[in-house]
Amino acid sequence: MFYKDSQNIYRVGELERFPWLEHGFGTRQSPDLARDHRLATLHQVHSDICLPARGRAGLLGDGDALLESTPGHLIAVKTADCIPILLVDEEHRAVATVHAGWRGTVQGIVRRAVQAMEDEFGTRPERLHAAIGPGIGECCYEVGPDVAAHFGADGTCSIDLADADRRQLLDAGVAEGRIYVAGLCTKCGTADFYSYRRDKERAGRMLSFAGIK
Repeated sequence: MFYKDSQNIYRVGELERFPWLEHGFGTRQSPDLARDHRLATLHQVHSDICLPARGRAGLLGDGDALLESTPGHLIAVKTADCIPILLVDEEHRAVATVHAGWRGTVQGIVRRAVQAMEDEFGTRPERLHAAIGPGIGECCYEVGPDVAAHFGADGTCSIDLADADRRQLLDAGVAEGRIYVAGLCTKCGTADFYSYRRDKERAGRMLSFAGIK
């Protein structure tokens, strides 16, 4: 269950039971988390590149998923319609943040992030929790034939990116009952969210973050 707290950050009720975890999906009214000295981010390039943060902060390089298990540090991705995903390994106290636009989704960034957590932390996919945050919904994401073809569709159609990422998580071995979907469309949610489709170059970016206290 997603809910918005007093800081205008969306939290996931199922993840709140972990006292060691910091997490959230930012909105356009959230505090400026980019100024947090603990924070690591990426130059996002719509790829399947996953980088381990390993206690580093700042801009760590090109990629679209960050991994962390060092206490006292945060990792984040920036979105304004793309799908942000938080992966939480309760067994090893490790997290990942994933930026999944259509290009990253086609390249399997979500599956790749789960595999990267297995390699880095010994994560067991069936023990992962995955939260799929606010992003552009099928209601507002009409694409042309060139993009539709990557999703097995013909002609102009609407794509459900969040569901495509959910299916990748299932394929990677994450249990269906441990996948939590916000179901919040950034283009529809004018008051809460930035949207590149709606606002074009005027759109800001929202931070979705996770870390170990």
